[in-house]
Amino acid sequence: MLIAGNANLSIAQSAVNLQGFDKKSGVTIKTTGSKIDLSWPTGTAEHGRVVFDLDKNNPLFKSIGASSKGVDKEVAANLDPEFILTIGKRDLISQNGWNIFFDRVPLKPFKAYRVQLDKKSASVKSDGSRTIVSISGVHASTFTGHIEVTFYNNSPLFNVAAVMTTGVDSTAIVYDAGLVSAKPAWSKIGWAKTNEEFTTTAITTADTAKNVAVKYRTIIGQTVGGSLAIFPAPHQYFYPLDEAFNLKFTWYGTNYRNMMPGYGMGIRQDLYGDHRYVPWFNAPPGTQQRLNFFCMVSLTDGSNTLEKIKQFTHGDKFIPLPGYKTMASHFHNEYTQKLLRGKGEAGEPEYVSVFKNLGVNIVHLAEFHGTGHPKGPDSLRLKELNTLFKECEKESGKNFMLLPGEEPNEFFGGHWLEFFPKPIYWVMSRKDGVPFVEQNNQYGKVYHIRDKDDMLKLLETENGLAWTAHARTKGSTGYPDLYKDEKFYKSDHFNGAAWKNIPADLSTERMGKRVFDLMDDMSNWGLKKKVLAESDIFSITHENEMYAHVNINYLKLNTLPEFKNGWQPILDVLKNGTFFSTTGEILIPTFKVNGAEVGSTIETNQSTKPVFVDFSVKWTFPLNFAELVTGDGKNVYRQRINLKNTTAFGGQNFHIPVNLKGKKWIRLEVWDAAVNGAFTQTVWIN
Repeated sequence: MLIAGNANLSIAQSAVNLQGFDKKSGVTIKTTGSKIDLSWPTGTAEHGRVVFDLDKNNPLFKSIGASSKGVDKEVAANLDPEFILTIGKRDLISQNGWNIFFDRVPLKPFKAYRVQLDKKSASVKSDGSRTIVSISGVHASTFTGHIEVTFYNNSPLFNVAAVMTTGVDSTAIVYDAGLVSAKPAWSKIGWAKTNEEFTTTAITTADTAKNVAVKYRTIIGQTVGGSLAIFPAPHQYFYPLDEAFNLKFTWYGTNYRNMMPGYGMGIRQDLYGDHRYVPWFNAPPGTQQRLNFFCMVSLTDGSNTLEKIKQFTHGDKFIPLPGYKTMASHFHNEYTQKLLRGKGEAGEPEYVSVFKNLGVNIVHLAEFHGTGHPKGPDSLRLKELNTLFKECEKESGKNFMLLPGEEPNEFFGGHWLEFFPKPIYWVMSRKDGVPFVEQNNQYGKVYHIRDKDDMLKLLETENGLAWTAHARTKGSTGYPDLYKDEKFYKSDHFNGAAWKNIPADLSTERMGKRVFDLMDDMSNWGLKKKVLAESDIFSITHENEMYAHVNINYLKLNTLPEFKNGWQPILDVLKNGTFFSTTGEILIPTFKVNGAEVGSTIETNQSTKPVFVDFSVKWTFPLNFAELVTGDGKNVYRQRINLKNTTAFGGQNFHIPVNLKGKKWIRLEVWDAAVNGAFTQTVWIN
């Protein structure tokens, strides 16, 4: 036990374990009786302050406040962190174990539990630029664990988490959370409407809890002292669905769900999701599930506080990066069907303006997924394609390209996407006597495809690409493994696979492990495949929670091609691997191995010359780690770079020595404190 003896540390009666606390961290800790008084630097001459009360009869947060230039103000007082853990049953039998998506958890028996906190013991430790206060004694049903409150130096941000584990197998969960007091701790509640208009409402103790559809996933309590905002991790909190509907992910008021006594505000999930497949989160036995939310304390009003929060997601935009263009893929918006029914929108369609507002330069569609006439008759199929091509050309311009694509689900097995460098007319069937290609008086060259050999021939003839959609899950369960030895898969026209966070798991320090495992498997198979980020969602509206569900690729392109000239340069980037993928908060402008770019093959002699990896990173949330991932054809190796000394909103160049003896490939991942991430493609090694 660390005992007081300096100006920053004093322990009276409380048994708080301070052995892991670094007195030189810039954070001040004072313990008196049942209180832990913590002050951390949030900016130039600015500090945040939280007073914890370990008395079981009192709220955990006795006071939350901030100071600027030596002037302290309390923003909120006497608050408890509250969590509702809803526990359901995961289907591990019918499909592919924990990688399942086609599960309807809320249609099976489930039960919600209010998480209890007994305040058994407390500790404070330093971890790089973070300070973590842990309080043991949380439990709900079969789940047990502790509370973790993490403070980030040089930011008014802190994270509140119930870290919980169960020993029960086949468990799926969701959680709601927030801050609650016996009587309202705020005078007003504020949020941005989905049209971005900031609004506030005065509160009373009679307010019945309300669920609110907001922009930026944030709810804010205002007082005369300032504001306290609550918001989730921008991507991790949103388990995979087919739709990106805004399901009112925030709440405020009294007695939320008739389970949280008192007045509060926080984040929530709709238990029934989009009423399609609703898989919730995996909670395998023995894993530490982090039911968490972020808070920001501010001396300004709610509107100004929200502007600070928006900076962490660049205002929910994928920001420009010199030398790159952004590309999003796999959207089943099916606007073509609306056009064919005469239901097109006047002017620019809403879905196009949504993409532009997100900062997307290139959209790769996946039309006719369960609609249209992919197998003919020709008259209908070719008219549908022609309508799609005209719409894409109409909406494409200097800084935005809408590009045709489909998820054919024919010939190869499983689900896959195609991408041609220009409009191609093709029908997914070929009867006896019908040639592979013929000339049509209205549409020109038309292909008819009978089988996997025809499909590969079409990709080769027109220089197209294909890749596995949602590999090893959904309709691609078992793929690409089942066809990895096929001629079409070994072709360089089959580009690889696509990344999305399926399944979701709140215990993991990265998202989308399913695809990273495949990425490494493909490399160890000796195949130079690529993995791009995909979104795989249907409706696209301004009302939707788009940013949480869209993943983006930064393609190394200076300018966009003109639609009329085709878009071969875009396919070349995908084929060569000269791009990185991200959730948006982390950028990797450069990644080189001994000076070689991604997609390259390098010669190394580890015994005579050292090998260095050079890369640059830009970020918003404080980073957690970077990993250099390598393989030798059988095994996968990870060289971790601890980045917990980083603070919010930074950039850094790295020059890292690596041992590549016996290795055949190398790639990079970077992850932050909100489990946002970015990853590069592979450099190959001879």
